[in-house]
Amino acid sequence: MTELNDELPGAVLPANSPGNSLAGVKLFSGFAPDELSHIEQSCTWRKCKAGEEILTPQSSNRDVFFIADGEVRVVNYSLTGREVAYAELKSGDFFGELAAIDGEARSAAVVAHTTCTFAALAPELFRAVIADHPSVAIALIEKLARIVRICDDRIMDLATLGAHQRVYRELLKLVSEDPVRANSWLIYPMPTQAAIAAKASTTRETVARVMSQLANAGIVERKSKTLYIRDLERLDRLVSNVGEAHETGGR
Repeated sequence: MTELNDELPGAVLPANSPGNSLAGVKLFSGFAPDELSHIEQSCTWRKCKAGEEILTPQSSNRDVFFIADGEVRVVNYSLTGREVAYAELKSGDFFGELAAIDGEARSAAVVAHTTCTFAALAPELFRAVIADHPSVAIALIEKLARIVRICDDRIMDLATLGAHQRVYRELLKLVSEDPVRANSWLIYPMPTQAAIAAKASTTRETVARVMSQLANAGIVERKSKTLYIRDLERLDRLVSNVGEAHETGGR
């Protein structure tokens, strides 16, 4: 078993706890039961509450973490303390692989979004798994490639879009078709303004102004936990049409 690390939050779970299973972790898809059991027994298992910080950039821990149950948020913070959201991970996902591979400091913080059960595997054991299983190496490379592409998109947004336009873009990413009304669109459940601000790399106050302006322009309508998109085409145009963005108050 991985040596117990007092840096990690939450309660330590006994090695034979019923929830100590990596069967749902996509990285180990196709593993034989005995191979999976060996990795499970090599891990330290913990359970933490929603809101607990699992990792910080200052952490000296270099383990890789596998989410058996629950959801986490990968975030970072500006010099002024503003949260910047990187990713949301759920059961079956993993995180912490960068520090395990290169031995450098953590690149972000990880916070439990819900109650979470996770397994921590020491970096040397993780590297051994990569060496012994080409399928794990390929899956890891694919994940890192996705991260690079996401970062490229984010850099482009920051370089070419204003704060209001980035909020419009984040809203469009969340839109889905109304299951009740044809040719209608909505966002449900509508995230908090702080959550949208973190993804758009702006402030909650900016998101509040954007939402008010969109509502006044008849583009969106908020009802309880649902945001109805009344003019999807216009919202889409706002991302690239600076002139129209100015008309709704965008900068």
